[in-house]
Amino acid sequence: MAVTGVRTGGGARAARGGGWRGAVAAEWTKLWSVRSTWWGLASAVALMAVMAFTLATSTVSNNTNALPGDDMGVVSVSGVAVGALDMVQFVVLALAILVVTGEYATGSIRATLQWVPPRGRMLGAKAAVVAAVAFPLGVVLNAAGTVVAGPALGWWGRLRAGEFAADALQSGVYLALVAVLVLAVGAVLRSTAASLTAAFLFLMVAPMLLGAGDEAGLARRVTDSMPSTAGRYFMSGGGPYPQAVGLAILAAWTAAALCGGVVVLRRRDA
Repeated sequence: MAVTGVRTGGGARAARGGGWRGAVAAEWTKLWSVRSTWWGLASAVALMAVMAFTLATSTVSNNTNALPGDDMGVVSVSGVAVGALDMVQFVVLALAILVVTGEYATGSIRATLQWVPPRGRMLGAKAAVVAAVAFPLGVVLNAAGTVVAGPALGWWGRLRAGEFAADALQSGVYLALVAVLVLAVGAVLRSTAASLTAAFLFLMVAPMLLGAGDEAGLARRVTDSMPSTAGRYFMSGGGPYPQAVGLAILAAWTAAALCGGVVVLRRRDA
């Protein structure tokens, strides 16, 4: 009877998907077992170097040309890397989306849901792994951008240890939260192309269109409450609210997206 009880308990644990640690371990293994992850990370670092150099040289050009209206003065070197993250982030977001949409494309999502039947645990494990990769990657990207932008800025660059540490950590937090947000979007839409398009429109295009030419109206307030704008204020400051509020807005969007992803996963079959 004792042996039967042990087997039954093991079967129950297997039926529950191996628990939280097992789900996270499985997602971690799957992420690093595909070459696209490594290529994506390398591409993000390379693109950061290109974008940081471009922004740095543009700053120098603005400061040294004959037009005084576009002078930017001495700027933070790590702040240039923060600005470059606007475009570089989409390489990382594509990887985050593929964590879930790639499984729908290949049909392996059925095996994943058999191993981890609770939808909330499955999506939560994916989110934990994505955040664990995106946070240090954001720090590394800011450091890489700072290294490239510094020499390009020359006298027009200001590098302080405190600013660099804050910019690097904030870049990591931002990238982790927005990566989890688009992961949840991928769980809802299930298509890589549709999810990446939606992320680009929502994070880049919509804030630009809504905020254009409207400095104090409703459209401007809507723009300030969107995740990408809030994240930018969190990293760079200078917004209509404190940086901590920007972080709270971005975190709220991410939590809402995750809840929506779990709801859709529970209502629709794989």
